[in-house]
Amino acid sequence: MKYHHIGIPTREIRKGEVHLKELKMYLSGCADDPFGLEWIRFEEDAPYPELVKTVAHVAFEVENLSEAIRGKNVIIEPNSPSPGVTVAFIEHNGAPVEFLEIDRDIAGDDL
Repeated sequence: MKYHHIGIPTREIRKGEVHLKELKMYLSGCADDPFGLEWIRFEEDAPYPELVKTVAHVAFEVENLSEAIRGKNVIIEPNSPSPGVTVAFIEHNGAPVEFLEIDRDIAGDDL
């Protein structure tokens, strides 16, 4: 498991944010932030657990997503937000944690 980013929910419109219409969210920061800070602004009807929409999460890149979430309290099932990337969220001690499995041959090295 390797640190990837910290996702911080926000209601503020941020410079440079990217709208991911199909995911009903806006992202900014992660790719160009030296500490991997990512701000996430959700649309009102975004279909995510309130915990994910209101509490910051830490994200880890894993080799095997299925193995990483086995036996955990999965709150967002594995899904692919972009080519070569599969993610899932668990709840751990009241906080959301994200796991990412990244196929660099497809996704590239910018993630």
